[in-house]
This record gives sequence, C-alpha cells and structure tokens, in this order.
Amino acid sequence: MLDADIRGFFDAINHEHLVKFVEHRIADKRVVRHIKKWLNAGVLEDGELTRVKEGTPQGGSISPLLANIYLHYVFDLWADRWRKQTGRGAVIMVRFADDIVVGFQNQSDAKQFYSELIERFREFNLELHADKTRLIEFGRYAASNRKERGDGKPESFDFLGFTHICGKTRKGKFAVLRQTIRKKMQRKLKELKVELRKRMHWPIKEVGAWLRTVLLGHYRYYGVPRNGRRLSAFRYHLMRYWWWTVRRRSQRNRITWERINRLAERWWPYPRIYHDYPEARLRVTT
Repeated sequence: MLDADIRGFFDAINHEHLVKFVEHRIADKRVVRHIKKWLNAGVLEDGELTRVKEGTPQGGSISPLLANIYLHYVFDLWADRWRKQTGRGAVIMVRFADDIVVGFQNQSDAKQFYSELIERFREFNLELHADKTRLIEFGRYAASNRKERGDGKPESFDFLGFTHICGKTRKGKFAVLRQTIRKKMQRKLKELKVELRKRMHWPIKEVGAWLRTVLLGHYRYYGVPRNGRRLSAFRYHLMRYWWWTVRRRSQRNRITWERINRLAERWWPYPRIYHDYPEARLRVTT
C-alpha cells in the first residue's frame, strides 16, 4: 500500500497547467479570466502585498476547488489509466484533496506505481514528501506474512483524522480498525482547554451547552465502529479540563468531581457510533 503526501501542494501548483485544465472543461472565457485574476491576486500579509507565480491563494474560497481540478488531471485520470493498462492485480485508490492512499494486490505493482508517480508529478511541478510518503504492508494477509518472516506487527497509517490499523473482529476475521489520531485529539483538547479559560466566568449553563455542541460535532465525525474508547477518552479529558476551569473561578468554591459529573450528564451526550460498518454502509439493495 502507498501512503502518499505531496510536499507544499497548494504552493506548488503551476498556473499555466491549471489554466489549461480549466479551459479543457470551461469554454466561457469570462470564467477563465476571473480564475486568472484570482491566481494573480497575490497575498496580503501585514499590509504588504506579495504576488506569486505559482500556487493558489492561501485561504481563498476557490483554492480547494482549483487544487482538486489540478490533481484530477495530474493524478486521478493518470492513475485510473495506469490501473487498467499497467497494473497486474487489483488497485484501489482514495484521494481527498492532496491526501492519497493507494492499495495494491501485488507488491511489484506498488513499487512500479511509486516510481512512475514520482516522474508524473515532476512533470507538473509537484513532489512527493520523502519523509511522509511510504510503501507499507497492509491488509488481510499482512499480519500472517510478517509473522512468517519474523517481522513485527503490520504498520498503521493516518488518513483523514483516523489511524488505520490491521485488526480482527470478535470472530477472528480481518477488519480495518480506525481510531482517532492521538496527536489530533490531544491538540484539539489543548485548544478547548485554552477556550475554557477564556470562558471561565461564563455561566455554567452556557458553557455546558457550548461543550455539548463540541462533543456532538466530534462524535458525528469520529463516531465510527470500534472507535468507542477514543470517544470516551475525549469526553473524559474534556470533563477534567472543565472541572479544573470551574475550580479556578473562586478560591472558596471547590466544586467536586461528582458535581461536575452531574452537570455533564445534564448537558452532554454520551459517545455514540453514528456511522455504520462499511459492509452495511456500502451494501446495495434493490
């Protein structure tokens, strides 16, 4: 499996190639002219305007759209053609913006695809990040194959906020275990800790209602099967930070953990799995 990361993608997009890709689908010259203006608008930082010859405007509303158009022609179409014409085994590709994961049935296909992808990206001013791009052994037979060779457990990879791990069901069948990336969860908790300090003297009811929306948003994204422990850990640590914040409001009012727990039960939802298992979600019924 290839876990690919593009170095400085949004800053490396070639304007000339991008305009050609847009013109390939859009015949209206006025739309193309507006896109050129966006690309040449430059970046205003600390009152100083800097014009760039490459890349899309950082923070611009059109940047994600233009970046997807660029990679659609540079990667998607090329990779699909490679899969049909060159690949010997099954090839599965998933891309979200500049994050790319490609699964291969054969190791030889993975190595050939990796080397040809480097050349393909070089033609369009793109480069794979050497430290973050890697070929790993992952899948149904990865654990048994590595065990026969005397290697350790299969490597995991991070994608779209989840760490993907080779796991097993209760019946011993292979399953991909998805867990919230630990570093992402810790970074989010630190941000919430700072925000709680800013809202230290807000009414308890308002802070509890606000934290409810935070938890619901977290559950609805990370609420995937077999990720319940990380969801519970996020709720517990968030409650602990709220407890510390409330205790600092006054030297006399030492709120107990039991009291903060009752407040959390009043406003906070418990962890819930919002997403079905892949076999249920992708099942076609007629």
